[in-house]
Amino acid sequence: MADDNEREVARLFRVARTAHELVRDRGFAISEDEIKMSLDDFKAQYAAGSNAIDKAKINFSASKPDAAGESIYVFYSEEASVGIKTMRKFIDILEAQKFARGILIYKTSMTPSANKVISAMAGQFQIEAFQESELLVNITQHVLVPKHEVLTAEQKKQLLQRYRLKDTQLPRIQLHDPVARYYGLRRGQVVKITRESETAGRYVSYRLCL
Repeated sequence: MADDNEREVARLFRVARTAHELVRDRGFAISEDEIKMSLDDFKAQYAAGSNAIDKAKINFSASKPDAAGESIYVFYSEEASVGIKTMRKFIDILEAQKFARGILIYKTSMTPSANKVISAMAGQFQIEAFQESELLVNITQHVLVPKHEVLTAEQKKQLLQRYRLKDTQLPRIQLHDPVARYYGLRRGQVVKITRESETAGRYVSYRLCL
């Protein structure tokens, strides 16, 4: 049992680190201390006096320093399978603290009813859900994944004007692509992809999220 607890703590440590990196890579302010926290410090801070992580303590929020009022809340479900109860609790937090964006992290699954809540609340909140297993590793740090940069609306406009294109003429990246999900891409956004090339040095391409 002790070994199981140790594995679970180590697992959540990896998930929490990737979650912080994901939020940072979307332009929100995250301190390096949070990302570089050691496993021992993680245990001491979030599992002090017990063998289990208190998930309520690892919830966190962040804001964009260059965009007043733009913030995000990351919520860990204490239920392995997310149902209406957890969704109601999560949305209550978003409403009370005036967060327009939220990320729900769960262990096992989400019920169809819980998924419907995300769709039903889309007009008020931008909610994303990740299974813990999806965050065990930061996929953007893999050697085979090139650098991705999400363009602002103005950068997208300039790109299309420069090449005299409509956005629908760009190659596509699917909304559910793992890298698109990591960066929180929305339909209509464009991502710049820079690949290292042995012949050209660098090769840049652009993809439209659909």
